[in-house]
Amino acid sequence: TTPWYIFAGGGTGGHLFPALAVVEALRAESAPADVTFFCTQRPIDREVLGRAGIEAIPQTVRPVPRRPWDIPGFLWHWRASVGACLRRFRQRRPAAVVGAGGYASGPAVHAAMKLNIPAYLLNPDAVPGKANRHLAAKGKVAGIFVQWEVSRRYFPPAAPVVVTGCPVRAEFRLRIADCGWRSAARAEVLMSFGLEPGRKTLLVTGASQGARTINEAVVALADRIAAAGWQILHLSGSADQEAVSTAYGRLAGLTAARPLCYRVLSFTDRMPEALAVADLVISRAGASSLAELQAAGKPSILFPYPFHQDRHQWHNAGVLASAGAAVVIDDHKDAVANAGDLAPVLADMLVNDARREAMGRAAAGLDRPRSAADIAEVLHRAATA
Repeated sequence: TTPWYIFAGGGTGGHLFPALAVVEALRAESAPADVTFFCTQRPIDREVLGRAGIEAIPQTVRPVPRRPWDIPGFLWHWRASVGACLRRFRQRRPAAVVGAGGYASGPAVHAAMKLNIPAYLLNPDAVPGKANRHLAAKGKVAGIFVQWEVSRRYFPPAAPVVVTGCPVRAEFRLRIADCGWRSAARAEVLMSFGLEPGRKTLLVTGASQGARTINEAVVALADRIAAAGWQILHLSGSADQEAVSTAYGRLAGLTAARPLCYRVLSFTDRMPEALAVADLVISRAGASSLAELQAAGKPSILFPYPFHQDRHQWHNAGVLASAGAAVVIDDHKDAVANAGDLAPVLADMLVNDARREAMGRAAAGLDRPRSAADIAEVLHRAATA
């Protein structure tokens, strides 16, 4: 019979895309596989999973509440979601269940452990979140796949932690390689983004929603970037696209040494190409974003997201910084302060080719190209055991 694999989680691209890379690797195996994703009710889950051709089952489970009076509602929805998983799993027993991260991963993994179905956790962040810590503490998970060795210390000593890296889609790697090896492809990509083939390129990204404090800091330094002969590919997020475009437009006529060359997009689904042609990246420090920087072998300046209580993006960024692959700057939530900290770092990075090249090699050294295939192999063995 065809094995049935369950993935659970979602709500953000950081939870969805690594899981989809594993699904892709499972489907690449010679044996057929059925896949179902127990997800959140956020629109991104339906959109991304629909494009991938994966059955999506939205759950009513909610995040763990901060206010005590919300606990009864949380428990009701938790029990309802666990019950729905149990009913589905009793009708057809999955070969394995994988928690992809976030609150929506809990019910399916919990149900799997109740029914003695092999359950695994995908943990790309350096510091595991509450859901993964809670599930790992039960001592019933069959494996915990982590991106970096540093994550091991946050789990119980006997926990079955395996350092696999963070899965990155095969297509992403192929497109990176194509742009990297063929200079003609690089020129074509730059021109397709409305940029000049002969200039070094700074890629600015605040993840899918953009990051206003990063946007404003880079805009404040745009004249210096232009004076260094660089151009900017700026992924601003939809909320800031007009403001960033307007600000660059005002500066374009004032940069006398070399005209400011830029392209502002709210987002792009061509991230492999954008990374491939970038000579330096300014970014947040989400786990899957860093995995893509490693896959592309790019030097970066990282502004970890400053609003999470556990500062997990700081811990992610710290791994790359310790390896010499990135410079980390604290996001002060203030454009002037951010620009002040960014200016000296950027001034050196724009002219120091050797430093950027060394950082890019360090990033590539952290990459694990077989991550998705290795995880798929573990799941396949569980299905055939």
